[in-house]
Order: sequence, then C-alpha cells, then structure tokens
Amino acid sequence: MTQHVDNADTAVERIHTPGVATPPVSRRWRRPAMIVFAVAAIAYVAYKLPPYLGLDPNEAPIPTDSPAHYAVLVGHVFAGSIALLTAVLQLWPWLRRKHPAVHRFTGRVYLVAGALPAAVLAVSAYPQVPGAGRVAVVVAGTLWSVTAVLGWIAARRKRYAEHRRWMVYSFAIMWGYGVWVFVFANAFYYVVGLDEATSMEAARWGGWISNLVIAHWWMERTAGRTIIGTPRRSRKRRETVESAPDVR
Repeated sequence: MTQHVDNADTAVERIHTPGVATPPVSRRWRRPAMIVFAVAAIAYVAYKLPPYLGLDPNEAPIPTDSPAHYAVLVGHVFAGSIALLTAVLQLWPWLRRKHPAVHRFTGRVYLVAGALPAAVLAVSAYPQVPGAGRVAVVVAGTLWSVTAVLGWIAARRKRYAEHRRWMVYSFAIMWGYGVWVFVFANAFYYVVGLDEATSMEAARWGGWISNLVIAHWWMERTAGRTIIGTPRRSRKRRETVESAPDVR
C-alpha cells in the first residue's frame, strides 16, 4: 500500500509522448505552502467555531428562525470544521508517504464526519439560507459531496491518480466555498464598495468556482496538458516547429 501511495503522490497522470511538456512537481514550495494552508485552516476554524460551542442560538452570527434550523447550522459548522482540518492532513505529502494508514483514516474522517454531513446539511438548509447566493450554496454543496464520494470510490478501486484528482477537486470546492467566500465577500463589500447582496452573490459563486478552476489547471499542468486537456508542447519542440523551413 505504501508503494501505491508513493505512486499517487509523485506520478500523477504523466504524459510521456514526444514533444509534450511535463513540468516536474517542485518540492520546494510544499513545506511553506502546507504551513500557510494549515495556519489559514486553523485560524478560520478558530474564528468560525467558538460562537457555536455553547449551543446558544443567541450567540450564532447567522440568525435562525427555529430550533431545527439552528441544529442544522451547528451540524454544518462542526462537520465543516472537521473537513477543513482533516483536509490539511490529507494534503500533507509527508503523511501520505510515511504513514499511509493515518492518511486512509483521516480520509475516512474527512468523508464520513466532514464533507458528506457538511454538504448535505448545507443543501438541506436551502430554504433558510440567508441573503443572496442561495443557489450557489446548493451547487457547491452538491459538487463537494459528489467529488468526495468519487474520490473514495477511486481509492477503493486502487485508481490512485483518479482518487487524487477527485479529492483535489473536493478540497478546492470546500476551501473556495468556506474560506474564499468569507474573504471575497468582505473584499467586495469593504474594498470594492459593492452592496451587501451583490457582494455575497459574487462571493458565493466566485469563491469556489475560481478555486476549482485553479485546481483543475494545476492538475492538468502537472499532467503535461493545457487546461482544456490538450497536450502541452515543450519550448524546444515549439522552437523546432517554428524554425522548420517552409517546403511548400
């Protein structure tokens, strides 16, 4: 199993056809990126979770209109916090390589106690979701859960490249909807000067979509393809083609 995890971590859908650029996955950025990711995740949870620890509806930043609505909200926040923190462990290359059993365990926690309940509760709360961007909540929650389940299925079938791709998509949607929506909404409102409804609508769509596009671009680039899936030509190959004489 360790061998399979190593392969999934270092050889992601490589294309070795002649003339195709397959950029090496640099390890230099991994440690600082993981530190930033972990600090941001912990800070976000530390900011969002405390108002719900006392189980007092009056302390909830989001107003609720019934005990059932508050229960759904609390469940979503708790499950989302679990998903965010376990995602940090799932993306940690050292943990995947050295402790694959821990990686598998935290992956199950991410799926069963984090992504699935958080997404299902977010979708089920659609009638009570305040403000603009309610449809974005349903779409993001649905895609978040679907990508997580597809990633788990791929791992069960030992299709580790597919597993990694689906889980990267799942993490991207989660991070984009949770963290970037918070950042974008405040930026649109306080910096750009948009009204509250427009800021929330734009943030709830733009946060997770932009993150998903970036994740897809990165997966395709590390596989030697463009963002639309066509092979990337190396610089040497392009120069050879461009300098070839015209024989027409």
